[in-house]
Amino acid sequence: MYFYRYLHPLRALTFDLDDTLYDNTVVLTRTEQESIIFLQKYHPALQGIKWEEYQNLRNKLLASEPEIYHDVTYLRWRSIELIMRNAGLSESKARAGANATMDIVTYWRNKINVPSTTHHTLAALSNRWPLAAITNGNVDPTACGLAGYFSHILRAGRDGRAKPFKDMYHTAARLLQLPLRNILHVGDDLEADINGAIRCGIQACWINDSGINIQHSTHARLLPHIEITRLSSLELFL
Repeated sequence: MYFYRYLHPLRALTFDLDDTLYDNTVVLTRTEQESIIFLQKYHPALQGIKWEEYQNLRNKLLASEPEIYHDVTYLRWRSIELIMRNAGLSESKARAGANATMDIVTYWRNKINVPSTTHHTLAALSNRWPLAAITNGNVDPTACGLAGYFSHILRAGRDGRAKPFKDMYHTAARLLQLPLRNILHVGDDLEADINGAIRCGIQACWINDSGINIQHSTHARLLPHIEITRLSSLELFL
């Protein structure tokens, strides 16, 4: 554990979800695979659809409508609907198909293996402080057994712009009824979680589980208050 800044007394903690509380890589890969398989089987016009086509269309949509980035669920839905429209499906059939595909996405997106150590740490911390989740993603904490630890769950799109924008950080402070300086945000992403939190006045803890030297990272514009290598290190504050 490394300390880079003075730490104000902790009265609450907020957490990023993906790749902070669990490994998100495997579940995302499986979700993409299953959604493409579903699309290929959904309609004869989509049999030859490839992941690269979806990705290219998604990137074009982001370029034309940058603000859609803040809601990854809607971005995915719009991308799938456009794929279906481009394949010749009517507007109503494309919308129905996008809804059906999103059901598949939701199912696989929440097949997350949360480590027992994460449950142990969150349970211990929640016995002392209120906890809140702040995510740019679309995982359902209830579906993966995490919701019970958090008094509030904030999701980009629904609850404001994605991190590193200040929207959800400020909303969390308001809901927790605490000064920004007495909250510690915990996350793995130096830009979204660390730079974003510090810029709006919240203390930041960086989980560096890949051995990156912060002095050599191009994303380390602002030093976190704390750097740890595993979530369980937070139990030292108890």
